[in-house]
Amino acid sequence: MSEEHLPYYLLVGLGNPGQRYRMTRHNIGFRCIDHLAERHQIAVTRKRFAALLGEGTIAGERVVLAKPQTFMNESGKAVQPIMRWWKIPPEHILVIYDDLDIPLGRLRLRADGSSGGHRGINSIIAETSSPAFNRLRIGIGRPIGDAIDHVLNGFSAEEKTVLDKLFEQLDPIVDCFLREGLASAMNRYNSLNLAVPPADSAPITLK
Repeated sequence: MSEEHLPYYLLVGLGNPGQRYRMTRHNIGFRCIDHLAERHQIAVTRKRFAALLGEGTIAGERVVLAKPQTFMNESGKAVQPIMRWWKIPPEHILVIYDDLDIPLGRLRLRADGSSGGHRGINSIIAETSSPAFNRLRIGIGRPIGDAIDHVLNGFSAEEKTVLDKLFEQLDPIVDCFLREGLASAMNRYNSLNLAVPPADSAPITLK
């Protein structure tokens, strides 16, 4: 099959647009897309379908990198038209986002299912009328206190060390997904533990 007929993959990172939210826990999906864009020299700067987009090649596959600019709760309003325009099947989608129910330093790949209460995933399911898309859930840990404050604040110095390890693993995870499929990536990386920092680490409150 010629390159022009190869199907695209869509890698979506969820987050909130704007400087205020850039380094928050809720924006880990955006940061993962930024990492992939820099690593593979893909400019995610094109504004279309209520998203910032970039096209390129990763692991020999044609990809669209996307950062919805709709705010988290309406992410599906960006994802659905991107899928339609590039004719991307659900099995070629990987949505990357934060998860309160997974400890920092761990991640979970899964093929489909419910949103688990994540409003960005809720929106994508609603707009596409299907839960059948792949997810990469990045653990940010559940706090003892208010969850909203937790997701909208930044990471401590110790937590940033764990994030650096996560970003190092992101390339091989995505590479495996694109080359070998989700099942292989799940078997290889769902048991990964990147050394959770001490529980008493104080979060950084953004001004």
